[in-house]
Amino acid sequence: MNSILMFTYPFGILVVLTLVIGLGVYLTRKYDLGWRLYWIGAALFIIAQVFHIPFNLLIDRLFRNGVLPSVPGEYQLLFSAVFLGLSAALFEEITRYIGFRWWAKDARSWAKGLLFGSGWGGMEAVLFFAIPLLLNYVIFLALRTQDLSGMLPPEQLAPLQEGLKIFWGVAWYDSLLGAIERTLVIPIQIAFTILVLQVFIRRQIRWLWFAIILHALFDAVAVIGVRTWGVYITEALFLFFSLISLGMIFVLQSDEPEVTEQEDYPEDSPQVDQLELSPIEVTEENIDQTRFTD
Repeated sequence: MNSILMFTYPFGILVVLTLVIGLGVYLTRKYDLGWRLYWIGAALFIIAQVFHIPFNLLIDRLFRNGVLPSVPGEYQLLFSAVFLGLSAALFEEITRYIGFRWWAKDARSWAKGLLFGSGWGGMEAVLFFAIPLLLNYVIFLALRTQDLSGMLPPEQLAPLQEGLKIFWGVAWYDSLLGAIERTLVIPIQIAFTILVLQVFIRRQIRWLWFAIILHALFDAVAVIGVRTWGVYITEALFLFFSLISLGMIFVLQSDEPEVTEQEDYPEDSPQVDQLELSPIEVTEENIDQTRFTD
């Protein structure tokens, strides 16, 4: 076992958690905002996965059971990349749109979009990296010196031993790749959020489709990269997408809307107390006009 991994794994978790929390603290203080939009973004990410993950599992089962026709072997990777990219993009970006449309109705500025996106990307980093890695670390740390031969049946023992070997056998710098990846993905998720926000700032639905296409492309390239080009090239692609995302975020930066107090009356309209009421002469004719008729 590489003993330095006992420190690099927790270090990676600490870095990601510090970034997730620190970004929220920085944005709320810099723009004088509360945490509400941050937690809305975080909650919406969870909601998106509640529908997204079961949908992917359902489609996978339909393929395995022969309900859906199998994809030829030479096209399986491309199909998987396109399918996984589109499903993630549609579920997440439409959920983002719904959140802006009905839940975060007050989020109509660049700064509020940053906070919303930080909560979304932060929750993704916590759920898909920090918590799983922490659980694996605690379990594998407890089992590293145990004799497992008498504790588990052979069919369960072999996979566990292989998992222990892989977990404690990687190079120390490889153990930090997950933390680096999550750090690079947070700006990408913020950029997608800013794109969807343009639907409401610019009143153009095409920005939602733009976000869906970019999200699907990013996920598809990631799937192909992991299975074809290896982890280092894939991480380089993450860096490229992250830099592009940072550029998009700042290109779409807009001034905060000015909040002005609404006047009770327009300046050029007469006030009630300024109206001069002239006496009405009472005659037989106008009395008849005010009577109720059948």
